[in-house]
Amino acid sequence: MTDESIKKAEHTVSAFGEDLQKLTDMIVRMGGLAEAQLASALQALARRDSELAGRVITSDQRIDEMEQEVHAFVVRLIALRQPVADDLRNCVSALKIAADIERIGDYAANVAKRAMVLNQLAPVRHIAAMPSMGRIVQELINDILDSYVERDVRKAIDVWQRDEEVDELHTSLFRELVTYMMEDPRNITAATHLMFIAKNIERIGDHATNVAETIHFLVQGTPLRGRRPKGNDQDYSLTTRQPAGEGTE
Repeated sequence: MTDESIKKAEHTVSAFGEDLQKLTDMIVRMGGLAEAQLASALQALARRDSELAGRVITSDQRIDEMEQEVHAFVVRLIALRQPVADDLRNCVSALKIAADIERIGDYAANVAKRAMVLNQLAPVRHIAAMPSMGRIVQELINDILDSYVERDVRKAIDVWQRDEEVDELHTSLFRELVTYMMEDPRNITAATHLMFIAKNIERIGDHATNVAETIHFLVQGTPLRGRRPKGNDQDYSLTTRQPAGEGTE
């Protein structure tokens, strides 16, 4: 191989590495916006701020656009670079993660829409589990984005396991709202909207665990084995299969 061909190959590898870093940056920006959208939606709910809720709903379009940008960038990378092995997993994983983040943005917008409706109704009593549930899900999103940047499988597994806590809070919240409706039928409309909000938050947690599973596949090259932990389901096992030829800790 001539010096010129070696330099050309090195340039190609370097340029592809820059493309992959750009792809990671695109995913992180998209995830950061989705995380901010959820935080704003929860704030709009707590403060009965319809103006803020409206901004969340309007901004959801930007997350949709970012998903399309990721999709177009990955298609271009695959067509031009023809990646294999780790690089191909990187591209495919980015597509899957972008899709989950887009759904997180949709659910955040749904929370904001329900908050706007609730603001037209009489205030309801404080629902104890709602703030805790929202805070935990925000933490899951933040942690899973860190895991993606750092390629940290253990942190991804931690997010995967903590989704059980979100499910348990969702169950607790559902029971609390049912009791609230039974005490006074006038609470049914507001409580129903709160149930939908709680379900949207719970689904955001599910999409965070989807991303965790994708990160495990990205880094390890194998699926995350074991039944996904759910609330009130303590009997599950977690095994992380290593690719052939690699040892376990």
